[in-house]
Amino acid sequence: MSHHTPIRILSLMILLVTLSGVAALADGLIIIRDPVPVPRNHYAFAPLQIVNHNVKVTITDQVAVTEVDQTFYNPNNQRLEGTYLFPIPKGANIDKFTMDINGKQIEAELLDADKARQIYTDIVRHMRDPALLEYAGQGAFKVRIFPIEPNSNKRVTLKYTQLLTSDSGLTEYVYPLNTEKFSAAPIKSVSVQCEIRTTDPLKTIYSPSHKVETVNHGPTKAVVGFETTNARPDSDFHLVFSTQPPDGKDIAVNLMAYNDADGDGYFLMLASPGSHLASEKIAKKDVVFVVDTSGSMAGEKLDQAKKAMRFCIANLDDGDRFDVVRFSTEAEPLFDGLTEASEANRKKATEFVDGFKPIGGTAIEDALTQALRSRKDRDPARPFVVIFLTDGRPTIGNVDEDGILKSVATAAGDDTARVFSFGIGTDINTHLLDRLTEKTRAFSEYVLPDEDIEVKVSNFYTKIAHPVLSDLHLSFSGGVRVTKLHPPVLGDLFMGQQLVAFGRYSGHGDAAIILEGNMAGKEVKLVNEVRFPKKAREHEFIPRLWATRRVGFLLDQIRLHGESGELKDEVTQLARRYHIVTPYTSYLIVEDESRRDVPVASRTIQFQGGAGGREREELSNVARRLNSEKSGDLAVAGAKESQQLRQADSLDEADAAKRVYRAEGLNLPAAATAPTAGPVDDAAAEGQSAAREARFVEGRTFYLQGDEWIDGMVQSKPNAKRIEITFGSDEYFELLDKHPEAAKWLSVGQHVQVLIDTVVYVIK
Repeated sequence: MSHHTPIRILSLMILLVTLSGVAALADGLIIIRDPVPVPRNHYAFAPLQIVNHNVKVTITDQVAVTEVDQTFYNPNNQRLEGTYLFPIPKGANIDKFTMDINGKQIEAELLDADKARQIYTDIVRHMRDPALLEYAGQGAFKVRIFPIEPNSNKRVTLKYTQLLTSDSGLTEYVYPLNTEKFSAAPIKSVSVQCEIRTTDPLKTIYSPSHKVETVNHGPTKAVVGFETTNARPDSDFHLVFSTQPPDGKDIAVNLMAYNDADGDGYFLMLASPGSHLASEKIAKKDVVFVVDTSGSMAGEKLDQAKKAMRFCIANLDDGDRFDVVRFSTEAEPLFDGLTEASEANRKKATEFVDGFKPIGGTAIEDALTQALRSRKDRDPARPFVVIFLTDGRPTIGNVDEDGILKSVATAAGDDTARVFSFGIGTDINTHLLDRLTEKTRAFSEYVLPDEDIEVKVSNFYTKIAHPVLSDLHLSFSGGVRVTKLHPPVLGDLFMGQQLVAFGRYSGHGDAAIILEGNMAGKEVKLVNEVRFPKKAREHEFIPRLWATRRVGFLLDQIRLHGESGELKDEVTQLARRYHIVTPYTSYLIVEDESRRDVPVASRTIQFQGGAGGREREELSNVARRLNSEKSGDLAVAGAKESQQLRQADSLDEADAAKRVYRAEGLNLPAAATAPTAGPVDDAAAEGQSAAREARFVEGRTFYLQGDEWIDGMVQSKPNAKRIEITFGSDEYFELLDKHPEAAKWLSVGQHVQVLIDTVVYVIK
């Protein structure tokens, strides 16, 4: 072993420390042997900038070929020597590996898992950095790179093949994309493209980590893409997919679970009909378009709404029926009832839309009851959808929120009508729209002043164009009890879309997921055998996404129906444990920790200058307004946020909810737009509150206070026994041997407070 090896392995250990909220493998990077100047608060071992990071994956059934293309830039004025390191993806059995650096084929050294584990443990003991504890047992590729010329690029490409595992019908691919800390500047271009080819027809395609775009090319091929610019990616890329079930069912149902065996487990259920079904399996639908043409819609808003209506009308399927209702001071239906979507009727509808003029008030009750009266002659086997666009509050006729909802319920007659609402701008009654969609098992969309109505409506319509299973009901059988399902009430299932549901479960063993609904006019009952495990810790994203949806649901209940102590307590506990930061959750956490006299230094929310004062008062004021105001910027921001939380399918989408309050076009108070993580910028954010820096590791959130990481679970056991242990001591490694599950928790740093069983261990 050369005298440089310990330095390089130390660099490997440091690079693997997890700074993001997600436990992740390190990605390929160049470790520099001799330190050079780096930006403030950046690791000295990684002074290079990653210019681009592009990944192309080809998956054929269960064999994945990954091609990585990275370009590094040396911003320093000196020649450097480094080591390129790439970790072996967890569980991968790599049988082919090639690497090309500037056109020259390079031979890489493979460190197997056993050898790496011994090296990592020795480093932890002697180099006093615990970061590598999380990755003990995983191997890596290593290759020397020299020279790295000053102010120049170094391109690295590599290719490897692996056999993917399949569990319960789902095949999973993971790419280590956690590059946040490895580049001295944001990465200009990051992309992952996965081409999936399967023998059997594809059904479910899902990424729990990133919001991806999926394009289907026939029943057995799809391309999944993720792309961003000027970013610091902080989580691995996960992709799961399933194919046609062996029993030939039209809808694939799959289950993933997380259970640390300490209590109830968490599960994720995926149900998808795929993107290609025989035409006889697709239901014909009834659609009524309801468009606000009041005076406030004048200008670009009405022009965009017209374009959206033209798109929807042109894309009605043969056999569909429809109507168009224009409303302002009064409601005016085009056909006065459901009419076949013939070419002549579509042309007539388009001409009707072209003639819309902005004038008059806003008669919402009249418009909706007119639309729902169309159901008098509908076929019960056909899904019935109302697409409702408005930019204002009711001003004509019945303007009472409860009264309008009662009239709509009477006109609907049962629970099979779906009213999808599009609130345009911020002068709308968000409570009315959200309660309306809540009652009809649909959802609301909000179009901000700087957003395009046409794009939002046409994208939505494309998703619901082909109904497969309507009036959907979900149940479970067997010795497992399912609770707190989200969404709690299911809508309909469409071709090319998928149902993503999260829940809690108690018990374990074999069970059945039962889906019932109407498929092309026939009542169907689909029974799918599954197994809920007693212990399964592979998919820690499941509890986080369940908690995100749960908090969104609870916030909506509070916003629309009023506060209660039970609701606030549950929101507070979940928000603190899973670092779900919003103005309202921040307010609840501040009040809870103040009431319990938690020491200021240990509190989750930190204020400039200590305990706050004016800042706390402002945060409290924003929280109250979120629940009381029905119209305006803050009301729309609150509605959008709870919607994003309720519907979060990926960690990307969960994090996006935190950015709602900084959306363009909204004039929000300071406490609503404060940073949600990391240090407060003194020059720009004085007087604002911020959550402390946090990391989510193996089901726990750790908050940074000074140089100490504090497990969010510690507050739940204020009277727990406390044991101090010196980092790197014999007792420290004995603790790891006794509780191997704690390795990832202890990997966050040398100074940690963590709850293990009933004891709080204080690592010093």
